[in-house]
Amino acid sequence: MFAQDNRERIQAVENSFRPSGKALSQLGRVLIGEGRLMKLSRRGPQPKAFFLFNDVLVYGSIILNGRWNKNQQVIPLEYIQLEDLEDSTKMRNQWLLRTPRKSFYMAAVSYEEKRAWIEHIEECQSRLHSAGSRPRPDFAVTWIPDQASAVCMRCSNSFSVAHRRHHCRKCGFVVCGTCSKKRAVIEHIHPTKFLRVCNMSHVTPAFPQRNIEQR
Repeated sequence: MFAQDNRERIQAVENSFRPSGKALSQLGRVLIGEGRLMKLSRRGPQPKAFFLFNDVLVYGSIILNGRWNKNQQVIPLEYIQLEDLEDSTKMRNQWLLRTPRKSFYMAAVSYEEKRAWIEHIEECQSRLHSAGSRPRPDFAVTWIPDQASAVCMRCSNSFSVAHRRHHCRKCGFVVCGTCSKKRAVIEHIHPTKFLRVCNMSHVTPAFPQRNIEQR
């Protein structure tokens, strides 16, 4: 009975991301829970549909609540690191989710729901680690939201229509184009792609030698 119910629930999640979503049905995969959480993006907090499985965390943008989602993201749980956070002026009941490619803030509607999500994720991770899965050592920085700074965090010049905001993929700072002309490979984000980095981060020894300057 449980196996059939689990298959039907996973199929419903899979169907909600069609036609572009990845297949989620796998032998041994169990849907632990699901819910609507807030994810802090560059434009501010955005509601997202989250689905916790025993081995992956899936989320996406909500088009029709409970029935249709898009922009599916699938993150293996061994690639996730969680950090509990105090309430901020913008988001209550928040925590930080880090992955090798992307890190972001999340929030629940209540403290109890926040604790439930964190505890269930950590419990699933513990079981994976007991089975021999190893966590990833490198995690992407968390981007500072656009609205957090009216000036470049490197040169202090004000942003405008002509003087646009960008993000350094190494430190997460909000910077201007002049202060982020450099490009470098950050291997835990992408093994070959040259990403925007600020001039300060570009000179740090943590970068591989594959780097270029954008002119």
